[in-house]
Amino acid sequence: MMAGTATDPVLARIADYVTAPPAFGDRAYDTARLSLLDSLGCALLALGAPECRRLLGPAAGAGGQPGPVRVPGTGLRLDPVSAAFNIGAMIRWLDYNDTWLAAEWGHPSDNLGALLALADARCRTAGGGMTVRDLLHAQIQAYEIQGVLALENSFNRLGLDHVLLVRVASAAVAARLLGGDAERVVAALSHAFLDGGALRTYRHGATTGSRKSWAAGDATSRGLWLAYLVQRGEMGYPAALSAPRWGFQDVVLGGGELRLARPLGSYVVENVLFKVAFPAEFHGQTAVEAAFALHPQVAARLQEVAEVAIATQESALRIIDKSGPLANPADRDHCLQYIVAVGLLAGELTDHHYEDEFACDPRIDRLRSVMRVAEEPAYSIGYLDPAERSIANAVQVHFRDGTHTDRVEVVYPIGHPRRRAQALPRLRRKLQANLATAFDAERVERIVAWFDDGAALADMTVSDFMDALVVER
Repeated sequence: MMAGTATDPVLARIADYVTAPPAFGDRAYDTARLSLLDSLGCALLALGAPECRRLLGPAAGAGGQPGPVRVPGTGLRLDPVSAAFNIGAMIRWLDYNDTWLAAEWGHPSDNLGALLALADARCRTAGGGMTVRDLLHAQIQAYEIQGVLALENSFNRLGLDHVLLVRVASAAVAARLLGGDAERVVAALSHAFLDGGALRTYRHGATTGSRKSWAAGDATSRGLWLAYLVQRGEMGYPAALSAPRWGFQDVVLGGGELRLARPLGSYVVENVLFKVAFPAEFHGQTAVEAAFALHPQVAARLQEVAEVAIATQESALRIIDKSGPLANPADRDHCLQYIVAVGLLAGELTDHHYEDEFACDPRIDRLRSVMRVAEEPAYSIGYLDPAERSIANAVQVHFRDGTHTDRVEVVYPIGHPRRRAQALPRLRRKLQANLATAFDAERVERIVAWFDDGAALADMTVSDFMDALVVER
């Protein structure tokens, strides 16, 4: 049953897309496959972080009942909602999974927590197998819903976190995978919007903390839970967006209108941004590339540095321009000055560079103290231009004797679609290295073969795919 009044057009458009999508081409499926494997590699790498591992397991702790869903890299068997949280938190933990930048930001692969958990559960309990190609189809849809909603709806300017859109996309696609028609998808979407949005408190300033690494797991598992409730017959609210005074648009958007900026297809997955070379907040990725290029000129002259000038986009200024003490790894990987300092100092950047043992190096704060960050208006324009979608930064180092390095500008990060051919070999090596943290060489080789050729993967059931990723303990 649905509450009265007409269905909001945005909800209806999303539901129509989910239940009767257009045909997707090879580029969409191929990119989705690479994103799936890259995301799972990031998840396995995150198992090396004790703070991540302590969150894993059933919601009820050791006494929780086992379920059908396998959690990659572990021997856990969980119910689908708990598994969605576990997988989602692992994928997102190191800030190394794929990214989407627009008026709102986010990480479309955050939805894989719900999609993998539900697909695996259906394979093991429903008597019928979802194939990996079916999973990729659902992945393309979840990416599209989250990404197109992000194009012109800026929740961050309202102080709300982008994981709101993960919950929305996961709920919509999960409702369809559970057999829901357009009305049931609208119902799941309505509940996802009625939840409102999480505050961005845990992503900014002195309050930055580890919740930013599991917030997506929370959102994707919540989206799946809402889809299950709707499957059980829970009513929906088709005017959840537009209801006067109490609807999402009046309460959350201050009377603004939620917009879908373009027709829903496969635009987002085909243009998604990969984090190829290092884990760092995406608005600063090109700044780190510039710092790497300058490392040979600067490393031996660190004590002579008088100023480090960084030109960036407005979005980077708003979320990763930080001065003062940095409390923890989550704080550091969201600090433009910190990641540039490490790039200049070390010529590399890994998750270990965010840990206390490295962060206590006094040369980092010495470099941070002489950094000047300013907006370059052309970079902000290119960032929002749909024909460009650039994420530009430039770095130049000035020395006390009046000399300076070249001004190194990087407009498109290596994970950008314009640099895809250059990125693929490095993305493959990233997957190989991440898998090697959990598996022996034979299994690594077998999984990496799926990166090179997806034909053998497409017809595999999701349960067989997940079995290939677990470690019995």
